[in-house]
Amino acid sequence: MTRIKRGYIARRRRTKIRLFASSFRGAHSRLTRTITQQRIRALVSAHRDRDRKKRDFRRLWITRINAAIRGMGVSYSYCVFIHNLYKKQLLLNRKILAQIAISNRNCLYMISNEIIK
Repeated sequence: MTRIKRGYIARRRRTKIRLFASSFRGAHSRLTRTITQQRIRALVSAHRDRDRKKRDFRRLWITRINAAIRGMGVSYSYCVFIHNLYKKQLLLNRKILAQIAISNRNCLYMISNEIIK
């Protein structure tokens, strides 16, 4: 009886996993079992941090707007500013307001003065 050579499917699967982990350090890029563990861990972290990134940017924008608003007067704060924005039905999102606060503070002051009136 002649010898049966194994197919290439398992090898192809392992090389695909190895390509994913080629930038990892040490055994995490060399040993198949460790590569699969680290691959799962990396994908879990990526999935978790996609949501966390949105949260972090929102916090950053709120901090920037609050710093710019408090620079105008002590009694005026972020929450009052946003509340007045919604009352006047000015639909500017926090990302745009933060960019205005950094690049053009006078424009933000004009917006806030229009809201207060």
